[in-house]
Amino acid sequence: RRELAAALINRGVNLDPIGKWSKVGLLVYDSRVPIGATPEYMAGHYMLQSASSFLPCMALAPQDGERVLDMAAAPGGKTTYVAALMRNTGQIFANEFQKKRLSSLVANLQRMGCTNAVVCNYDGRQLPKVLGRVDRVLLDAPCSGTGVIAKDSSVKVSKSEADIAKCAHLQKELLVAAVDCCDATSKTGGYVVYSTCSVTVEENEAVVDYLLKKRDVKLVSTGLEFGREAFASYRGKNFHPSVTKARRFYPHVHNMDGFFVAKIKKLSNKTAPAGGGGGGGGNAAKAAKDIAAAIKKAREAVAAAAAGGGGGGGAKDDEGEAPTSPPRAKKPKTTAKEPGPGLAN
Repeated sequence: RRELAAALINRGVNLDPIGKWSKVGLLVYDSRVPIGATPEYMAGHYMLQSASSFLPCMALAPQDGERVLDMAAAPGGKTTYVAALMRNTGQIFANEFQKKRLSSLVANLQRMGCTNAVVCNYDGRQLPKVLGRVDRVLLDAPCSGTGVIAKDSSVKVSKSEADIAKCAHLQKELLVAAVDCCDATSKTGGYVVYSTCSVTVEENEAVVDYLLKKRDVKLVSTGLEFGREAFASYRGKNFHPSVTKARRFYPHVHNMDGFFVAKIKKLSNKTAPAGGGGGGGGNAAKAAKDIAAAIKKAREAVAAAAAGGGGGGGAKDDEGEAPTSPPRAKKPKTTAKEPGPGLAN
């Protein structure tokens, strides 16, 4: 980084180290030459991207020789950084759904000298069937872009609640697919990093909370030294307590794009939902609901019987016909109260 900084300063670029949290980043303030057309850029010495784009790659922390999937790779900033962290070993599957963005992805991988990357063009939701399992997965999901309003102010007027809901639905599908691509039995990996350049809860905490209910996973520390804790509750919505291990980044606090990063550890390769709290939690919840419904039904039966007794036989049963026997004959229905303790046992 020191050599690159010196070369760029000689060309009239005003820059500084990006911060103590990164050993490789440089923050460019202004330049007398096009920063994307210098000989150093053409030679693949650096990549232009926002400061927040470092964060998911640092949280992923890929190891040498691993198989890594980048589910939404274009234009390649995070993919090339992951390749650098892996020292060009192992394999990186750089997937991009939009064909028109593949050219920029391929160009950047070639320019940066990434020899361990394979570019593919699939719908991310189909990757578990196509690719199989890998050691680590990076999902920088398509989002509403509410974190980059400073760079693109049109987001303020071009995005509606429906757009955000649509993004959130796609993100949930992609995140479940990302977890299904990850190998829980990997000796070094088994991790998925989910990130967005959005600050909305619907696209961040709500998506991660959804995953915790659908797959056998847990949230772990991102390993990032700064950032605000994610929300455990927001406007009456309560999320799993571990969601606070994810990190939020704000333009006015951290001097970078609004960003969200969550690191997920896959516990098993089961595709069924984890049993809420380890073993039978879902069955217990269903039993509790059944008991409550049975008790409610019994109380309604008792109330109906009492009303029928006081009305002099003018009451009607559920089908609308006059009862053929005295209301007291319905008393055995009150035994519906009894299954409560039995089911609980």
